[in-house]
Amino acid sequence: MKLILFTFLLASLTFFSFGQSQATIDSKWTFQPDYTFTGSKLAGWHLLGQASWRAKDGEIIGTAKKESTGGWLVLDQSYQDVGFRGLFKCNGNSETGILFRMEKTNTGFKGVLLSITKQEVAPYRLTLDAQGKELQREKLRYAGGIFYRLAPPASTTPASGGRAIAGNSLPRPPEPEVNLPIKRPNTDLRPGEWNQIEIFMDLNVIRTFLNDGREIGGAADEDAGRFGPVALWAKGPGEVRFKDIGLKDISLKTMPKEQTSTRFRVQRISDMYYSWGADAGDYNKDGVLDVVAGPYVYLGPDFTDHREIYPAISIGPSKEFTSAHCQYTYDFNNDGWPDILTSPNQAILYINPKGESRRWDKYEVIKTVHSEITEFKDIDGDGKPELIYGADGSLRYAQPDPKNPIKPWKEHLISEKGYAIAHGIGTGDINNDGRLDILNAFGWWEQPATLSDGKLWSYHPEVFARYGSRSGGIGGSIMAVYDANGDGLNDVVTNLNAHGFGLAWFEQKKDAAGKIAFVQHMLSDDFSEKSVGNITFSQPHGATFADIDKDGIPDFIVGKRYWTHLDNYYDPDPYGPPVLYWYRTVRNPQAPGGAEFVPELIHNRSGAGSEVTAVDLNKDGTIDLITSTDRGTFIYWNK
Repeated sequence: MKLILFTFLLASLTFFSFGQSQATIDSKWTFQPDYTFTGSKLAGWHLLGQASWRAKDGEIIGTAKKESTGGWLVLDQSYQDVGFRGLFKCNGNSETGILFRMEKTNTGFKGVLLSITKQEVAPYRLTLDAQGKELQREKLRYAGGIFYRLAPPASTTPASGGRAIAGNSLPRPPEPEVNLPIKRPNTDLRPGEWNQIEIFMDLNVIRTFLNDGREIGGAADEDAGRFGPVALWAKGPGEVRFKDIGLKDISLKTMPKEQTSTRFRVQRISDMYYSWGADAGDYNKDGVLDVVAGPYVYLGPDFTDHREIYPAISIGPSKEFTSAHCQYTYDFNNDGWPDILTSPNQAILYINPKGESRRWDKYEVIKTVHSEITEFKDIDGDGKPELIYGADGSLRYAQPDPKNPIKPWKEHLISEKGYAIAHGIGTGDINNDGRLDILNAFGWWEQPATLSDGKLWSYHPEVFARYGSRSGGIGGSIMAVYDANGDGLNDVVTNLNAHGFGLAWFEQKKDAAGKIAFVQHMLSDDFSEKSVGNITFSQPHGATFADIDKDGIPDFIVGKRYWTHLDNYYDPDPYGPPVLYWYRTVRNPQAPGGAEFVPELIHNRSGAGSEVTAVDLNKDGTIDLITSTDRGTFIYWNK
């Protein structure tokens, strides 16, 4: 987990890029508000201080009466934990901001201010007199990130939070010189233009996301303000404008009544959090398939008995990660008993003890596996599967020595450095030459007719993903390759960002000269866009594809990973229902691209981890599904 966490933190640090500002901004909302401001009246608000405020057509405009002072537009409703979203525009040298927990004191008010100037965006502890005049402000120490929602004591954290606009004070690692088909978006403040902002005031942490960029976090301890209204701030020359304002009381969380598809029966075989991945195999050789999830093998057909393959220590989902993301089954040593391979961080091989009542012997066979999502496929056509993954910046695959599989595996490079990422990987025959190609967010790599060490595969740039809100990462989970529309060309179906929003299918097009290109068709987006079936959920971290309804066409299965970066508001919509959906592929010449994807809910109280396993577990001729998450381990029996 340490390697994954380090890689993720590097991605978070490098997300803030500097470049030319854009004239417009596309709003990307990650939550649905309880309150939205519309109209041309300021009903439900009151004024404080030296500024005039007015409303027109859903916009709120504030102008300071004196450049040296400022004034507030105060909401009549009070909150402790609250989400705020909106667009703002700040002209010239004026300052704007949003004040949270505006608590009345004996001498005036105090609260937590997110200050916005053209020099910086930063959180402060603020005190005011009874007329709203600023008396004192103190920048908050840093808090936030992917760690638990309660900020640690001041002695363990850096002195201040916030983000300088004129330069990035955080270290930026060198990036390889590679030509990626998609670049990180510019999330700078755009003075004089509309900017998007989302802010979450939760426990003692304020988390701000400017223009869908990386987090600006600060520790807002109770003495800064415990409970009170939200207020808008205007100071200095010029005017400030707000629109599309929305607020949500995030102290109220909702877990919907449990729903299960009529097509599936759900069986939870573990209540505990051990793993993000699972697989199936006949591990005790009784002729019945069993399930492995993290440290346990659950014995079929009832899946009530389970044995350790390594010491089982359950994980606390609020504060801890599991290191088991993907698990695969294969008889690596050819003794007739299926073994288990676990990734990432490293690839660990567990050798089946052949029915003996003991834990399994463990061998590190690949030292470094940086990608959270891996594949286990026969990539070279020799009849034996290989692990496909990313490490040290390059895509690669590795295979064991069949005579001694417990020794370090032989690694084969596919790409240059700079192309491998943590999320999103796929295999499939893109160009119909009979050989499996490898995909990720940046395109596909064509398998050559003859494999040889030292020869990289031909790279074909394509945009199969998008950069996500906040984390700065890109890419989904398993990328499905199959002919969705029946035109004889393999298409790509994938989630676009494992820690954000977005599902799409990419229709393959081939011109007369044989050149391949792809057309994107969106299936699901964030809360600002309409999605197929009105289905919107974040963190689509686990996926697979299989023929669920036995019509001969694969379908796409995808689920939300709940608390994917722990119990906090670092990720978008972290407390949304942990759903698992299958998108039924329907070939329809009248639909855009010739195919429809019809979403059907499987379950809304479990979701997915880093993988979804599709297998006919009870050998009745239909595909069942298995997931392992921080909500437990589940079998979805296909009826």
